[in-house]
Amino acid sequence: MNMNEMPFWEKPREKMMKYGADSLSTAEVLAIILRTGTRKKSAVELAVELLSLDKRGLRYLAECSPEELKKIHGLGNAKICELMAAMELGRRLACLPAEERPQIKCSDDIAELFMERLRYKKKEYFKCLLINARGEIIEESDISIGDLTSSASHPREVFTNAVRRSAGSIAFVHNHPSGDPEPSPSDIQQTKRLCEVGQLLGIPVIDHIIVGDGKYVSMKHLGLMD
Repeated sequence: MNMNEMPFWEKPREKMMKYGADSLSTAEVLAIILRTGTRKKSAVELAVELLSLDKRGLRYLAECSPEELKKIHGLGNAKICELMAAMELGRRLACLPAEERPQIKCSDDIAELFMERLRYKKKEYFKCLLINARGEIIEESDISIGDLTSSASHPREVFTNAVRRSAGSIAFVHNHPSGDPEPSPSDIQQTKRLCEVGQLLGIPVIDHIIVGDGKYVSMKHLGLMD
């Protein structure tokens, strides 16, 4: 059976696109690199066979020379090059210096990061910041542009990525194109709703910053998140 004949939920590429790369087993990731199997084996089956050649599994394949890989049935020059290129990318990524991530210690830190980026925007940008246990921002994403209410009214969608990334906490920041950062009743309502969901999920909302023209408001400091 080749990958085209496999059920949708068993196809590595489709599974990756729908659920993300971290949902795949090592064999499935390897199968995507191999692309095709042999007449008798699917790419996934070939990947499982390759990982079973030695108890070291993937580490063994990473250490193989082209000559050693050529001895493995089902691996031609093209597959060997693709496999070795993927291993080399992994090695180069591992050698990169650690990325410096912005660290959030207080509301001022969030405001400083986003004031100049958002104060002149003509539309309302609602951003979500995922924060790890060390207070570092591990991901920044736009939840909505132009319409805060429609997106923030579905907290489950806001928190989906926070759960996937194992965020320790979460913060929100959005701008008021009017230049006045005073929170609206809708801002307060939506923020309280997000805080409730965060509490249920164990991912606390540490603050919601509203950026105006050269000034900002911390909803935490105003006591509007309780």
